[in-house]
Amino acid sequence: MVYETLPRTVRILLLGEPGVGKTSLILSLVTEEFTEHVPPKAEEITIPADVTPEQVPTNIVDICVAEQTVEQVAEEIERAHVICIIFSVDRQDTLNKIASYWLPLVRENCSDDFRKPVILVGNKIDLIDYSVIDNIWDIAEEYPEVDRCIECSAKSLVNVSEMFYNAQKAVLHPINPIYCIEEQELTEKCKRALTRIFKICDLDGDGLLDDYEVTMFQRKCFDSPLQLQVLDEVKSVIAQNIAGGIENDCITIKGFIFLHCLFIQRGRNETTWTVLRKFGYDESLELTHNYLYACIKVPIGCTSELSYKGQQFLTQLFEKYDKDKDGMLNPTELKNVFSCCNRIPWHNLRYTVPTNDKGFLTLQGWMCRWTLMTLLDLQNTSAYLAYLGFNFLENESQKAAIHITREKKVDIAKKQSSRNVYQCHIIGPRSCGKTSICRSFLGIAHKKIKPHANERGDSNTLENCCINTVLVYGQEKYLVLKEIPITRVSDPLQPHEVNCDVACLVYDVAASRSFEYIARIYIKYFAESHIPVLIVGTKGDALIARQEYILQPEVFCNKYQLLPPQFFNIRENKHDVFVKLATMAAFPHLKHFASLTGESSSWWKAGIGVAAATVVGLVLLKIFSFQKR
Repeated sequence: MVYETLPRTVRILLLGEPGVGKTSLILSLVTEEFTEHVPPKAEEITIPADVTPEQVPTNIVDICVAEQTVEQVAEEIERAHVICIIFSVDRQDTLNKIASYWLPLVRENCSDDFRKPVILVGNKIDLIDYSVIDNIWDIAEEYPEVDRCIECSAKSLVNVSEMFYNAQKAVLHPINPIYCIEEQELTEKCKRALTRIFKICDLDGDGLLDDYEVTMFQRKCFDSPLQLQVLDEVKSVIAQNIAGGIENDCITIKGFIFLHCLFIQRGRNETTWTVLRKFGYDESLELTHNYLYACIKVPIGCTSELSYKGQQFLTQLFEKYDKDKDGMLNPTELKNVFSCCNRIPWHNLRYTVPTNDKGFLTLQGWMCRWTLMTLLDLQNTSAYLAYLGFNFLENESQKAAIHITREKKVDIAKKQSSRNVYQCHIIGPRSCGKTSICRSFLGIAHKKIKPHANERGDSNTLENCCINTVLVYGQEKYLVLKEIPITRVSDPLQPHEVNCDVACLVYDVAASRSFEYIARIYIKYFAESHIPVLIVGTKGDALIARQEYILQPEVFCNKYQLLPPQFFNIRENKHDVFVKLATMAAFPHLKHFASLTGESSSWWKAGIGVAAATVVGLVLLKIFSFQKR
């Protein structure tokens, strides 16, 4: 899968003094023979894509100084993609005019940010028996936009097609973004791009490319295998030319960068550009928008989750960078994971996902964080999957890593949810214990955590979200708790604050006016909705105060056919409330659990349904795997 940003056509402009052979070169290319009598100027010629090596249509434009004004020439310079300045090798004055007139004219009509590539062409080499290339290099050093210098002959047809091919290459595979001619080395942006590519192809993360990894790189970039003998020759060239380029018979990052530098120095820009474009880079060595952001539409009522292929890729990525094999990513290892990206996307993880006591990311926490980002910020997930090489390693777009769930109304109709990720909104008055519930979900309710100096919140932390896994009848589900901030009791809830898979209405059992708020919230926003609701009383170790409301919590729940209030005490660290919330989200048709005949019987029947679905899923997975093999 290549994300190219090549021009749809290449426009080549020929400049130079009268009589240097501009028109003859064009006619010799087209007719493949030399014409003694040529017109002052050739008409614009279009070469079809199927007869050009790069399969891109090419327009060739001739200039006649005697017939065209300076303004018309300037206009053609602006329209051109590449400019060939022709001089006659037997006339020193035509060579002198390149630096004194033609190159300054080209610069005047190009922006400072983008200088068009220039090819210097010495025509009529059939008239001399020596090379003039050495006389041109001084000009090339003064003008970095000079891509290359070529000697040719329109009369004897020497290097005529090569001249136009190189002009085309200068546009399609430009040298300036990737190579600094003055310093004779790759540009810093090119080095950074190749370093990212190296890290992606380093499958085991040992800092070396072994034979298997090089062969895979070759096959995926160029659609052809690399013969073992050729690979040995490549490694021999690296070893002979740069110290530290080969280690343990493997290619190091130093050797990898040198190899591409060598390609460019030998005029094989297209090799490096093929690699760069395969990994999503444009002519400015930036990752293209299409490469980073896959077109994934999430219909209303549906949500986005990681697919099995996405989970598998991220699990392998975690294992690759877990250098000490302790099942966690410490800050250094996490930084190394995202060294291929423009920045680390997450901070302050201990308040968002499960971590160890030091705040290091476990595999469970790693998958939770990706799951949360996929749910809330799918575009960001798409971009970071691209940065990390999913497109290249899986040879598919990020769409393959994402699963779009069916509409929620279908889940309700079928009386079972097929989702693996559920959103629970924690709603209640201030200081009722919402934050304690969220922290208890992550197992850090009692812990006094000193934040690291470099810790700061990310977008999802600021949205008061946390995520963990919950077992629902033996199936692992992800439950996202989102704390809805309440400034004033009188403030109305916004639609995005109400819409969720299950709502947890929280009140403080010790505060006599606490239940009234959530009772009114339920009646106003949830009584007529399809969203399951669980009422939770916090601070269960305190004395239970009588609520100053027309109905006490137990009576209220009975009236509206809800489960009885669940009491939550952070000191007990029980997770039964979270299991109930996840189960209610998984079976949205059972909104009024208490209205069913026998509460435990209904939950048992739901569990049987989940178990049956699991068995069917495993059978289908085995059948699919067998057919794939």
